[in-house]
Amino acid sequence: MPITESESLYNDLEKMSVSELLHNINKEDQKVSAAVAACLPAVEAFINQLVPRMRIGGRLFYIGAGTSGRLGILDASECPPTFGVSHDRVIGLIAGGDTAIRKAVEFAEDCLEGAWRDLAAYRPMPEDTVIGIAASGRTPYVLGGVVAAREKGLLTACITCNPDTSLAAAVEYPIEVIVGSEFVTGSTRMKAGTAQKMLLNMISTTAMIQLGKVKGNKMVDMQLNNQKLFERGTRFLIEELHIEKELAMQLLKKYGSVRKVIEATGI
Repeated sequence: MPITESESLYNDLEKMSVSELLHNINKEDQKVSAAVAACLPAVEAFINQLVPRMRIGGRLFYIGAGTSGRLGILDASECPPTFGVSHDRVIGLIAGGDTAIRKAVEFAEDCLEGAWRDLAAYRPMPEDTVIGIAASGRTPYVLGGVVAAREKGLLTACITCNPDTSLAAAVEYPIEVIVGSEFVTGSTRMKAGTAQKMLLNMISTTAMIQLGKVKGNKMVDMQLNNQKLFERGTRFLIEELHIEKELAMQLLKKYGSVRKVIEATGI
């Protein structure tokens, strides 16, 4: 039996108090960070291959079903506002299409050809990269997608929470984050989902830093599409250029991004 489907270490959950449930869930969650740390060498090896491809225009695709697919879409959707990249640089695809973001689409994840069909709409190129996300390591939608992508010369990786899976065997850079059984047996939206989210954060953030999207520790290319972000950009300029708030706001309005202000002023 896959580890992700193995029996919970806890029983009679319905008899636990709210306090007991919360503390036991938290106890299990604390295991996730250690599991992620154990696979950092694999993550590093993959990112060292990903970044050069992205430097020459390659895109990063996430493919997944259910929770895994939603996490990929979440990470991809955060890259444009956070790092100022276009929406076609990091792309999340989910079995069943956009409908599946909110509602399960029956049997969509069982289609072996589905992911490549979805990817093909983007005209994938050899410099592109595909990460298959599947806690089980055997989801047909994800497995078929990475197999086809690798055959076409794309860089392939995966994030799975079971060892020695068919998905890991199908990609060049498998990332196996073994978090153990779930608090609720088989509910991989819990520890497995948390681990996947942590890894996606690491991959996209590290790649974007390597691509020059951060200066010091500031998001200098973030999109200023609300008041909170405009105020953050203003604060960044005050700290970086040692100027007054009023001037920082004027410059930000004029040039539209923190990076453009810094480059234009040369202060």
